[in-house]
Amino acid sequence: MISEPGTPTLDQLRVFLTVVETGSFAGAARKLYRATSVVSYSIANLEMQLGVTLFDRKSTRKPQLTEAGHAVLAEARTIYNGVDGLRAKVRGLLQGLEAEVHLVLDVMLPGERVVDALKAFRERFPTVSLHLQIEALGGVMQRVLERSATLGVSGQLAMRVDGLERISAGKVTLIPVAAPTHPLAAKHPQRPGAGREHVQLVLTDRSTLTQGQEFAVVGTHTWRLADLGAKHILLREGIGWGNMPEPMVRDDLASGRLVPLTLPDCPGGDYGFDVIYRNDSPPGPAATWLVSRFCEQVAE
Repeated sequence: MISEPGTPTLDQLRVFLTVVETGSFAGAARKLYRATSVVSYSIANLEMQLGVTLFDRKSTRKPQLTEAGHAVLAEARTIYNGVDGLRAKVRGLLQGLEAEVHLVLDVMLPGERVVDALKAFRERFPTVSLHLQIEALGGVMQRVLERSATLGVSGQLAMRVDGLERISAGKVTLIPVAAPTHPLAAKHPQRPGAGREHVQLVLTDRSTLTQGQEFAVVGTHTWRLADLGAKHILLREGIGWGNMPEPMVRDDLASGRLVPLTLPDCPGGDYGFDVIYRNDSPPGPAATWLVSRFCEQVAE
């Protein structure tokens, strides 16, 4: 056993990470367009340089990470992502201002924040085309991970994803509401469990990241909607009850078209936001300005 590990090459780390990602040497070979023997040789050289065994090749058909392999994996990802980030930043410096920005926003983000950022962006960067998408829940993160969006403002999901940068960008208050004619609006506060006896309108997630997870769902009878605007309309018509961002229903509450509900098992609460982007695709000058704008709105 060596006392001092050698220095692996970036290519060796790339091969190692690809084997982990694909689950086999053959899978890594296909993805890297190399022979399986070349991949195996590269891993053997990496193990020799580091002085540790990274994969258990004997007890299972597919190579499984050893304890040392798991420890090396975290560092290898950090190094490789750091190099990707460095190359992406230099690419931005060489190319200058980006020609377009693909932005995806959480549907819960207050409209006044969206308008403020986009109007100021248009004035600051008139030559940069903006592609805007609106998603709910895990949909924002999925767009960024799939690279169909460079930048996103997402709800603060509990999941953590490697290679994703997050910057806190404030919050919005969610309020359970219903039309004044709805049975739940007749009594304040309602008894525990009252919300389960009536249809709850729930915003559905079109992504696969949070598939099967529930967010503030207490009703046993639910209607799932992919559009927050449609949910808003149905609430005002007295078809069910549900949580809504306070800025979106502020005028309705003031005019009496909607009323806040006092439900012990669904009190509402804060819905936080994060600006997100991939570490290996950091935002260019125009997108970086958008990041700052969304963060500055919180301090204003």
